[in-house]
Amino acid sequence: MRLPFLLSIAALMCAGHVAAAAPAAPETVEISRSGGVLRAQLYKPEGDGPFPAVIALHGCGGLGSSSAPVRPRYADWAEQLVKTGHAVLLPDSYGSRELGPQCHAKTRRAAGRRERLADISAARHWLAEQPWIKHQRISLVGWDTGGSALLWAVRPQLALAKGEPEFRSAVAFYPDCRSSARLGWSARVPTLVLIGGSDDVTSPSACRTMVEGAQGRSALARLVVYPGAYHDFDQSGLAPRLTNAADPELPEQGHLGFDPAARSDAEKRLAHWLGR
Repeated sequence: MRLPFLLSIAALMCAGHVAAAAPAAPETVEISRSGGVLRAQLYKPEGDGPFPAVIALHGCGGLGSSSAPVRPRYADWAEQLVKTGHAVLLPDSYGSRELGPQCHAKTRRAAGRRERLADISAARHWLAEQPWIKHQRISLVGWDTGGSALLWAVRPQLALAKGEPEFRSAVAFYPDCRSSARLGWSARVPTLVLIGGSDDVTSPSACRTMVEGAQGRSALARLVVYPGAYHDFDQSGLAPRLTNAADPELPEQGHLGFDPAARSDAEKRLAHWLGR
């Protein structure tokens, strides 16, 4: 009787271990870019594919930290996307250039309109060469300054060369829409913008002006404003607070804070938008 009992306990312990297993760590990949190498972190579903893919663009604090190659917010979203069958590639635009956080930089050394656009292009080329990727289902997702770079990447003026796979769709979390609004932004691929109504780091009103101004001369563009939500509303566990101007990894001014209802709705909208 003792042996079957011990085997049963062992089986239960193994089952519990499997259930509690940590998500697979990302794989570091190196991608050729003009002037050097673009390092990126890759999350992949199990199996041979082909998989739809997302290029995920970090914000001004950078992709990783001293303790991890991917910050918890981006790892969290990547793991959610992998569960829906997507491969997720996160280019490290700052680390690849030996740059630290750019939140307080008066002139960013990896600007959305130049270096980060080049990184998006390099990442798309790399994904399009992989046999395990659905080449017609490569999408963009970006946060903060990554969302701002995304807005530049989908403009009609930056149409891809003939024969290159177009992005399927794009989702920008709380981008800075002010420059795009002034310059008459429009998109060549379906683009969704998600922002908090109380975001005082960027500007919900500028995003509304930008999206409304694109109607009738753009691919599908939609704006969702979450009433009362702050910047970084999707970052689980982030207690609402005023940013600390002494912290180079955070915006210089404004409020940050997790909003569970906004995050839950954003998860549903993101899955729907990418599944179009």
